[in-house]
Amino acid sequence: AKFAEYGFNKSHSAAYAYISFQTAYLKAHYPVEFMAALLSCEMDNTDKVVKHINECREKDIDVLPPDINFSRQDFTVLDGKIRFGLAAVKNVGLGAIESILSARDSGGSFTCLADFCSRIDLRKTNKKVLESLIKCGACDCLGKNRAQLLAVLEDVVGMAQRRQKEKERKQVSMFEMIAETTGQDEGFDIVYPEIDDWDKKERLTFEKECLGFYITGHPLDEYRQILK
Repeated sequence: AKFAEYGFNKSHSAAYAYISFQTAYLKAHYPVEFMAALLSCEMDNTDKVVKHINECREKDIDVLPPDINFSRQDFTVLDGKIRFGLAAVKNVGLGAIESILSARDSGGSFTCLADFCSRIDLRKTNKKVLESLIKCGACDCLGKNRAQLLAVLEDVVGMAQRRQKEKERKQVSMFEMIAETTGQDEGFDIVYPEIDDWDKKERLTFEKECLGFYITGHPLDEYRQILK
């Protein structure tokens, strides 16, 4: 009984002190990797993710937006910067992420929205998932602004779904025959509307909706000097 008064507390103090020493060492010597691991562990908790990202910014560690051509499931480190994990994007489940990573690993980077939609499994990556990826900026690498991508999304998804169903039925469409003979994919000749991208306020609103916080800026950025 006498030992129980202090033994339990002592054992826990020693164990937590040891873990604290290890993590303090990693944070001091490998700050980027440490923060990426911490963000991955806490990605289900928006409040903690916001806190950790703010700490990254205070330490001049860049946190890059999610990107379908570079992001993995969790937060990762690339060239001394932290790349946002796809699993932290709202409405994007593990099935959709696996489909995206599998298509990218086997066929290389996605070149346009049509290429992206035709290569991933649209049964796992539905329209809601694609909308979230566009709104948070994960599809900015496809060469068009977010407003343009969202404007043609429904048409592109419809065409990609038809193609995938044809392949499942082992049918060769006229468009695929043309593509094989000419080297051009006429079936995906998408015409993007000539529209401007969303303004900063709208872009940040969508980022907040899909990520739970702002990633490419903040509504108060223009007032930062005044606030200081």
